[in-house]
Amino acid sequence: MSSKNDKFYLKLALNLAKQNEGMTNENPSVGCIIVKNNKILSLSKTSISGRPHAEDNAIRLANKSDLKDSTMYVTLEPCTHHGKTPPCTDLIIKKKISKIVYGSNDIDKRTANKLKKTLCKYNVSTKQIQMKEITDFYKSYFYIRKKKFPYITAKLACSNDYYIYSKKNKNITNELSRQTSHLLRYKNNAILISSKTLNKDNPFLDCRIKGLEDHSPIKIILDKNLNYKKNLNIFKKENKKCIFFYNFSNKKKLSILKKNKIKFFKVNLDNQNNLDFTEIKKKLFKLNINYLLIEGGKELTKSLIQKKHINQFFLFKSGKNLKTNGQLEIKEIINQLNKKFKIKKNLNVNLNEDKIINYR
Repeated sequence: MSSKNDKFYLKLALNLAKQNEGMTNENPSVGCIIVKNNKILSLSKTSISGRPHAEDNAIRLANKSDLKDSTMYVTLEPCTHHGKTPPCTDLIIKKKISKIVYGSNDIDKRTANKLKKTLCKYNVSTKQIQMKEITDFYKSYFYIRKKKFPYITAKLACSNDYYIYSKKNKNITNELSRQTSHLLRYKNNAILISSKTLNKDNPFLDCRIKGLEDHSPIKIILDKNLNYKKNLNIFKKENKKCIFFYNFSNKKKLSILKKNKIKFFKVNLDNQNNLDFTEIKKKLFKLNINYLLIEGGKELTKSLIQKKHINQFFLFKSGKNLKTNGQLEIKEIINQLNKKFKIKKNLNVNLNEDKIINYR
């Protein structure tokens, strides 16, 4: 099959992988397509929660009699090691698939660069086609595996003249922008804010897209002195998956968290007398939080950009000016973003007069 066709099928596989990005726990989201005689036999992706793997799913969906001498297109090098499940290569060999075309090598040392050696003795050929789109897609997975930190996405919404609060209206951006921002909540394991934002906005911090409510992120609150108010919305929700990080102990406030079945962890302060965010990242990684969304206020966002904790940033920008109704201008943050990130891209999303700027 031509290289052009190979790239076509790998792009299709990548589109499948993107559907479950951030939803597969410690495993990467992978897309897989099985083809024979230029006809697609099956297509699938890594399951939500990370198992079964994409290759397993695609094989199960195909007719067994068709798999012999077929070609498998997969975005990431199939696993060759025994983990919580047997290696995907065992299934490939068993079903007599004759060729594997993949986009990126894995970073997992148990599997990395071992595919060809594992399969060649069974007369299964392998071919890697490196594509920038696939390499870019797995940057977050490689970062998580290498650094053992969550991959952090931050966002802010502002007016056209860079204010994040309005004296008159609660919402600055339009409904389309707000719905799109909820997709970020769906795509991340957890969402983090400060107690200052918690007390001021009293948010629910859930995903409010119809059909995706069950995929609301875990709520992470930074509350150094346990200054949270009572009767907050996060205490009223039935699903109280929430974690507080604090430094100054307050027995009464801790007992309230315990009563509400909310986890809490004491962390050290950094040299600026703030909660040590590196320590928090390590703890979140141990709690299997791999993708973290930050919807902080001005000061938290500014601090985390300055300390290089943020991997990518989404700025939701309204087409309207607030002028004298605006509060908390963020031009300083915009300057930070332009200095800290190499790539600045206006996303091609139809939000009417609003727009999204992605910094990476």
